[in-house]
Formats: sequence, structure tokens, C-alpha cells
Amino acid sequence: MTRPILTRKNRKPIFVVVIPRFEDLANSFYAGEVTKGANIAASRLDVDILIHLVERGDHTHWLDGLLDPNFVDGLLFADIDRDWDVVRFAIRRGVPTMVLNNPTIEPFNTIAIDNRSAARQAVTLLAGMGHTRIASISGDLNTQAGQDRLEGYYEGLELAGLPKEKKLVKKGDFLRTLARSGTLALLKDVNSAERPTAIFAASDVMAYEVVDAARTLGLKVPEDLSVVGFDNNLSAGENGVKLATFEQPIVDMSRQGIENLFQMSLGLAKLPVKILMEAKFLKGHSTAILK
Repeated sequence: MTRPILTRKNRKPIFVVVIPRFEDLANSFYAGEVTKGANIAASRLDVDILIHLVERGDHTHWLDGLLDPNFVDGLLFADIDRDWDVVRFAIRRGVPTMVLNNPTIEPFNTIAIDNRSAARQAVTLLAGMGHTRIASISGDLNTQAGQDRLEGYYEGLELAGLPKEKKLVKKGDFLRTLARSGTLALLKDVNSAERPTAIFAASDVMAYEVVDAARTLGLKVPEDLSVVGFDNNLSAGENGVKLATFEQPIVDMSRQGIENLFQMSLGLAKLPVKILMEAKFLKGHSTAILK
């Protein structure tokens, strides 16, 4: 018996969620939330979702197998590390695309979190508590989210009338080990007047490492050090401290990404799709007014 050839007319719509591979991907809060949102949309729309993991770097070489409009109705890029060439390549092949977490003024379809605004708000809040030595543990600066959170940190300092000091920024790359070593470097002179009294960490995973590293130096959170994170990632571990953080609507962002791709595949969407979503500040117990 000959198997029927699949075409758009005799199959469900298929959308591919493209996720870049990075360290500890299996435990990634972001990747998990993106997958959850895509599955919610798929269930509601009765479409199929494929998860495709790719190596970071040159993206275009693996796309050929995905870019046949007869088999794939759209691509949802969880992140592109600001590599817009891969999006252009897909568009030229006639496959609808949606990019998460990489806002741009270019005419690409994007849904993103306003990372810059949230980071700016974090610094403004800390400055409003009297902190003038505010440090940051940055995320992966190869990602748009990492870059935007660092730029928002600097904008917050400027709004507060505080100087930008490179020595107050340590590279964290969204990783525990780098966040810990960066924190220890920032706080090593515990009794120095130059020691930061507040740290904005670009993810909760790193923020909890900040809390733990500070404790190893004999510092209390928030009495001696205020800490603000980003993600509302409870799986990062609480260390006995309810973290002040920003909740990202990642599930909703991914869900809307698939829903918009579905509309695009039917020719019903007004292009380009541009959606910028706000991160919500959640007050915790990791910040205090500087005395």
C-alpha cells in the first residue's frame, strides 16, 4: 500500500519552535516556558508543534530541511542571538517567521519582553531606597535580552544621577558559577566604602548566587546588601530569601507567537507583527532602604 504524500491540504498545520542550544539547556527556565506556551497554543488551535534544537553561531546551514512550505507552516525562533540573516533566509524561502525576545525597528515579526525598561526600573527602585553604589551581574551579552538588561541598568544609573563605573559590572552569562565569582569580586572588600550596597542580577539564577555568595562573606540580605533579580524563576532556589524580581510573561509571549504564525499562514495577519510586553515587578524581601 502506497503511503499518501503529505501536503498542506491533507495534514495539520506544522510550526517549528527553534531553540538555540546552550549550557544546561535541559534545566533552562526560558526554554521550558517557551515550550509550554507553544504547546498551549497548539492545543487550542489543533496544530502540530516540532521542537528543533540548534547550535549557536551560524544558523543558516540547518535551515534547508525546515524551509519547505509544503511541510512547515511557520518558524518560531525562541532566540536568534541577534542573527537577523537567519530570519531573512527563512523569509526568502516563503516560510512565515516570528522572533521572540529580539525587538527591532526592522520590518520583522517580533514579540519581546521590554527588558530594558524593567532593568531601568530595577535601578530606579534601588536608587530610590538610597543606594548609590549599585552593581550589576550581567547576562549573556550575545543575546538581545542580556544586552538590553545591561543597557537598562546604565540608563537607570543615568536617570538617578549616578556615575557609570565599569568595575561595578561583572559578567554572569546567566550562569551560576560566573555570577558567584563576579559577586565575590564585587564584595571582597566587605568593609570598604566602595563596596556596592545593591546588586541587580540579570536573572534569578544569578541573583540567588549573589545572595549565597554574600552570605559566605558574612553579609546579610537585605540588611547589608539589596538584591534584585529577573525572571520570577522559583526553581532557581530561594536560599531563605523571597527575591525581589521581574516576572516575564514568557509563556504568553510564546503562545502569542504561535497564534500569530497561524494567522500569518492563513494570510490573515497584518504585517509586520510588533508586540512589546511588560515585565512585572514583584516586591520581595531582598531589598531594604539604605540606612
